[in-house]
Amino acid sequence: MFKTTLCSALLFLLTIFKPQAHVHGVETTPPSNDCDFFKGSWFIDRSYPLYNGSGCPFVNPGLNCQKNGRIDKRYLSFRWQPHRCQLARFNGEEFLRRNRGKKIMFVGDSLSSNQWQSLACMLYHTVPRSNHIFVNQGPLSNLSFPEYGVSVMYLKNGFLVDLVVEKRGRILKLDSISRCSKWEGVDVLIFNSYHWWTHSGRKKTWDYYQVGEEIFRDMERMDAYKIALTTWAKWVDSYVDPKKTRVFFQGISAVHDLGQDWNEPTVRNCEGQTLPIRGLHYPGKRYPGEQVVKDVLAKMKNPAYLLDITLLTQLRKDGHPSKYGDEGVDCSHWCLAGVPDTWNQILYNILLRS
Repeated sequence: MFKTTLCSALLFLLTIFKPQAHVHGVETTPPSNDCDFFKGSWFIDRSYPLYNGSGCPFVNPGLNCQKNGRIDKRYLSFRWQPHRCQLARFNGEEFLRRNRGKKIMFVGDSLSSNQWQSLACMLYHTVPRSNHIFVNQGPLSNLSFPEYGVSVMYLKNGFLVDLVVEKRGRILKLDSISRCSKWEGVDVLIFNSYHWWTHSGRKKTWDYYQVGEEIFRDMERMDAYKIALTTWAKWVDSYVDPKKTRVFFQGISAVHDLGQDWNEPTVRNCEGQTLPIRGLHYPGKRYPGEQVVKDVLAKMKNPAYLLDITLLTQLRKDGHPSKYGDEGVDCSHWCLAGVPDTWNQILYNILLRS
């Protein structure tokens, strides 16, 4: 049952290390519609990174790996190459021109923030002389470029559905969406939800699930995830006009906590990793959430565009903050500059194509 609320009512060694000369003519036109952006491999490109993380004011300190003492730099110079086509190189001025007068919003957990920070830096670096205004209000961060009338926002919302605190405890309401007023009237929406669903122990942020009037102490995680995503999908189909708003869903970003996942059983996690995995395939298991996302999106009346970043992130065991983050060893998030820049380059190419 889909609850409507106030908001609803309102409406490699050779391939990896071979230097790649950057040819501007190759990367300036959008690829054809039969290009699969998400199948490919990583190559060294001396024209990367696209910006200096230490020179970008929007990078979370825990993601600025170079500033935090990471010595190796090769991870900064890898470019994603789709198997049978070229990606147009990101051009921030062109991005702002094409999106003149529009609002772009990332909605989700810290990996959405990771992507938002990346895009903010890519734009800031490309148009440094353009005036910009940055406002941070609670869960909403807004970087705007008044000259172009463009706003690029991040709204923290890790589950998309409602998480409420009641006398009983913290309840994750799988069929209820009420905190979505800020989603309305946005021209490009990029949603994300998965990372928080896998948390356990002290990281777990809920005590119960609720569907309708029924309260559950426990539930199969992926069943709960599917109910929640279905609630979100029905909201999108009911309240988003596809003629006015483009909707994307950021796919599942890889975690590198076990070396055996990439055939290195003696390696504990991503710490000390300096090179991507060679080739077009990842030897480890797929994430159970991948199929859930694809099943839910396939049933939408107007399916969101899946930014299917799982494979390209699985191949980048070297791209995490590791011990150069906020605390401990972080093998979930990504250094900036780094891997999320490719997510935004792909997003840019999709918008170019349309």
